[in-house]
Amino acid sequence: MAFFSHNPQPSEPILVGNSPRLRHVQRMVDKLSHGRWPALILGETGTGKEVVARAIHAANPVGPFVTIDCSSFVGPLMESELFGHAKGSFTGAVAAKIGLLEAANGGTAFFDEIGELPLDLQAKLLRVLQEKEFRPVGALQTRKSDFRIIAATNRDLAKEVEKGTFRRDLYYRLNVVTVRLAPLRERKEDIPLLMQHFLGKYGSGYTFTQEAMDSMLSYEWPGNVRELENMIQQMAAIHTGPLLHSNDLPSPIQNQIFARRGPGIALSATAAAGGSFDAMPVVDPRFLEMPILPLIEMERRAILNALEFTKGDRLMAAGLLGIGSTTLYRKLKEYQVAV
Repeated sequence: MAFFSHNPQPSEPILVGNSPRLRHVQRMVDKLSHGRWPALILGETGTGKEVVARAIHAANPVGPFVTIDCSSFVGPLMESELFGHAKGSFTGAVAAKIGLLEAANGGTAFFDEIGELPLDLQAKLLRVLQEKEFRPVGALQTRKSDFRIIAATNRDLAKEVEKGTFRRDLYYRLNVVTVRLAPLRERKEDIPLLMQHFLGKYGSGYTFTQEAMDSMLSYEWPGNVRELENMIQQMAAIHTGPLLHSNDLPSPIQNQIFARRGPGIALSATAAAGGSFDAMPVVDPRFLEMPILPLIEMERRAILNALEFTKGDRLMAAGLLGIGSTTLYRKLKEYQVAV
């Protein structure tokens, strides 16, 4: 889900692209491979922070690589997830459990979205980094764990420190080496190579027309490389090819195409009132000779094709379409599609 690809040996990620910003990231990865310094990876969602972390670890693959998703920690069990717990330490603790920090001993602990970590756990993590020891929940004895920490966030941690939501001492502990990942809209010269890579992964034999390629290059990619990968996967799943035309592009890019061409499609009264979209939309006569379907119909067909491909699995279909499951359910209701 990033601007990295994996060769047949997944422990050796390589960069895809040749932009100056990407080459700078590669140089940073190479430098970090010569030591075990803490690293802080900054970038928007979907820019490939975890894959960069894996590349840093793979350049000097000592010990395990353990991903710790701070945004997934919920409720009172989050401390147990990090530090483990002793048997009987709380209701449901029927056996002792090793925490993620102990699992990372001797290797790399990657804290994804560390800005989401609660303040109390920030303090305990800082002690682990300083003393190389911790105590599982409910345990009397401390345990040892020595690992390299790589943290990533889409937040501005310096501002979070000023607001008091992130510990200043932990920030300085993490911010030894900073790697900043540029959003895809700022390195569009990498898009053709990324498209080629993802087509090889999901749709071997497919080719984009020049018009479709131009549309992809003009799109702003708010979801960055993750969005690009998802769109390629979606198109390979629901179109027969081998040529992928502008008409085959997912709805976010189609929306941009129509916005640039100006207003031309009006919904029928039924559709505008929230009724079924089975009725033929009212189309501006200027667009009747264009080789493109109305946006409403394109989106409806894309949803139906995705559901057909996934045999009715709505969660998988939503993933292929690059939308959340809640959005898919809403659109199914809008389109009065029964699956």
